Amino acid sequence: MGTPHSLALGLGAGFVCVVLVFCMAAPSLATVYTVGDTSGWTLGTDYTTWTGSKTFAVGDSLVFNYGSSHTVDEVSASDYKTCTVGNAITSDNSGATTITLKTAGTHYFICGVVGHCGSGMKLAVTVGSGSSSPGTSTSSPTSGGNTTTKTPPSFNTPESSLGSVVSPFVALVMTWVALFVLILS
Repeated sequence: MGTPHSLALGLGAGFVCVVLVFCMAAPSLATVYTVGDTSGWTLGTDYTTWTGSKTFAVGDSLVFNYGSSHTVDEVSASDYKTCTVGNAITSDNSGATTITLKTAGTHYFICGVVGHCGSGMKLAVTVGSGSSSPGTSTSSPTSGGNTTTKTPPSFNTPESSLGSVVSPFVALVMTWVALFVLILS
């Protein structure tokens, strides 16, 4: 059989394997959405239709791919409805912006170039705290009060699409190492 020390070491290695398998599965729980799919973030794309069949949850990411003549501005509900530019909560013009949806609620994005939002470059996503909340989008301004409500920013600086979680490859390598340790003990 084995000494109590080797048995404890084997159980510890088994526990490490289980934890590493869960670490490997965790990144797959979040979904990465490329805004507009192959069209990207551009004029002429119907973002209402794009969000219609999608469900957004905290932890998911939106990837905006766009040309140098556009921006991604997160704005308040009021600025979204009226296509008001210049009051962005956050803004990026790098051409590839990844935004991790960190809070539940509706997040509003527009292109900050004058006229682009009014031409349809606007996206509203409703983020649920779980995985069963439907995504929604409004592509035309609606009438209503002119109350400005600042929502917390969902990103401070653009992130790479790799994010900050353990990559599945690294988790897989760590799992194999743990299994190897388990077999040797």
